[in-house]
Order: sequence, then structure tokens, then C-alpha cells
Amino acid sequence: MRELYDGIEITEEMFESLDYDERLSEEGGYTNYSYWKSTFRTFFKSRLSIFLMLLILLLVSFSFVYPLVSKTDPNQVTLDMEDWNAKSSPEHWFGTDGLGRDIWARTWYGTRNSLLLALTIALVEVGVGSIVGAFWGYVRKMDAIMIELYNIITNVPSTVYLVLLSYIMKPSFTTIVIALASRGWISEAKFMRNKILTLRESEYNVASQCLGTPLVRIVSKNIIPHLVSLIIMEAALTIPYSIGSEVFLGFIGLGLPLDMVTLGNMVNQGRANFMLYPYQMLYPTSVLCLITMSFYLVGNRFADASDPKNHL
Repeated sequence: MRELYDGIEITEEMFESLDYDERLSEEGGYTNYSYWKSTFRTFFKSRLSIFLMLLILLLVSFSFVYPLVSKTDPNQVTLDMEDWNAKSSPEHWFGTDGLGRDIWARTWYGTRNSLLLALTIALVEVGVGSIVGAFWGYVRKMDAIMIELYNIITNVPSTVYLVLLSYIMKPSFTTIVIALASRGWISEAKFMRNKILTLRESEYNVASQCLGTPLVRIVSKNIIPHLVSLIIMEAALTIPYSIGSEVFLGFIGLGLPLDMVTLGNMVNQGRANFMLYPYQMLYPTSVLCLITMSFYLVGNRFADASDPKNHL
């Protein structure tokens, strides 16, 4: 067989016969898409996201490393009146308080304790809420009990609830965790339940069920990627809210014990002397604002990046 195409002679020797394989024919639409790779690529495209992430890593790492290497006792009281309410100096970078305690050391010890408190509350609140919400979304029989429980807990004003629980229990780290997490988990569960109900009835999940796709694969491929962004968002919002709640409870005298150094206690102690020694409140407040704002912004941006709809 010889033909001419634009003056070129076509012969059979120019072609190579390929064997047909049914398994390989299904790879026509294959893509090397990776959910987490696309998420991080989208997140780190923004310089602001990189800056905020580095700021969080710097603050968190320094707050945990400094207490390990520092020889300064944050609760050490000096009897020398000249060291009381001292301004910033090479010996005391943030100055001292009314008892001569170093505010620089107390700030980073307090940051570590406040972060531990906030991370514990976020882990309990969002973790329990997500698990309960997943069961709530798939087991319709739970609606009657869970909706009544949700209405009972959320109809009680949060301030009244926190004050009553703090009065009943002895002020401590565990008390604050229970007070905040015991109320927040039900809201997280309701939020996750509503989202899971929406995802269950979506077209691609119905099609997967009709095709006989295993439930584990449906959950891992069709549902979890859509919930990761929500979980990260809720956890990012819980951390600054928890620190703020600890500051509020300390303001009304129901927070952590005064001998425990936290940003909340430092802000409340500095507030009493703000007119005479404003730096005693401004330094801890500045660190508190940096932590809450950076966690909130990073959480929002990472939540957007982890949404599969924003992946290219």
C-alpha cells in the first residue's frame, strides 16, 4: 500500500502495531493529582501566608524553648524596691512588675501556658465535635436526642455557664478546659452534622453508592477532603477564642490561679497599673494580639487552600 500525502510517499514500514490491553485503556483519564500537594501549593503561593506561618512558628517555638533554657524564675520576687516597676533595660527587656518580677520571662512562660490551654481546648472541642457530628450525620435516629441536647446547652448564655462552672469547680487548668470544651463541642457537632448531610446527598456520592463503591472509599475520597478545611477553620477559630475566654475569666476573678503565669493573668495584673506603668500591660497584650491574629488569619487562608474547589 503506497499513498502520497503532500508529495510524501506513505508506506507500511512507517507505522508500528500496538497490542490492545483493557486494563491500560482505563488509564486514559489518569492524573497525578494529590490533594495535600495541591493544598500546600495553593497555600504557599501567597507571601502573606508564608510570613504569617513563619511568625506562628517563631512565636510558638520561642515560647516553648525559652522556659527550657532560661534561668530566670518568672515568679521570683525581689525585696529591693529599686527593682519594682522598673522600665525596660538590658537586664529586664520588658521591665518588671510591682513585685520586681521580670516581665520578659513572665511573658514567654505565660505564652507557653496559654498556648497549651488553647491547643488542648481546640483538640477536645473540635475532635469530639467532629466525631459526634459524623455519627450524627449518618445515624438519623440520633436527631431527636442531639437536637434537644443542643437546644438545652446553647440556650444558656455562655457567660452564665462559664461563671457557674468556674464557681462549682476549683479554678485550675482542667476546669478551664472542661468549662469551654463542654459547651463548644455541641456546636461543632451540629456544624459538622449539617455539612455531612449535604455531602451525603450530593450527586457524586449518590453515583458512587450506585456503582457499589465501598463506604470507606467514599468517606476518604469524597467527604474527608471537604471536611478538612472546615476542621482546620474551626480549630483556628477556637485557639484565639479560648485565649480570650481565659482572659475574660481572669478579669472576673474566675480564671487560672494567680501563681500560674498566663497571658490572661498578666493582662489583668497590668490593667490595674495601666495608668502608671502602661508597659506592664502593653507587652503581654502585644504578644497576645500577634498570636490570636496570626492563628486566625493562617487558619482562614489554609482553610481556603484546603478546599478542593480552589485547586487547579
